[in-house]
Amino acid sequence: MVNKILFWSGFGLAVRFWQLGIEMRPFFQRENWLIYPIYGGLGASFGYWLQGVDDKQMRYLGDARQRLIEKRKRRAEREGQNLGSDFQKHQAGSVATTEQRGAAA
Repeated sequence: MVNKILFWSGFGLAVRFWQLGIEMRPFFQRENWLIYPIYGGLGASFGYWLQGVDDKQMRYLGDARQRLIEKRKRRAEREGQNLGSDFQKHQAGSVATTEQRGAAA
């Protein structure tokens, strides 16, 4: 978490240096010494917010993964007896079915 905050804080300072470079103004002046902590703080706050978003997304993805694993486990237990013939179990493709295609018609 600290590395993202430090990175975005440095990015905020780099933006300020880039801005002054475009304007061709000197980087360090006595009148503008306060602006650097402001840009660094803005970058750090953005990094902190971004870390929170990342944590929430990872938590959501972990929960969704657990739900899918549990759902697949329940389905495997429920359909454990009806897996089809040996030919169907080893058949390639995702549309393998337990019914005969010609028998349904």
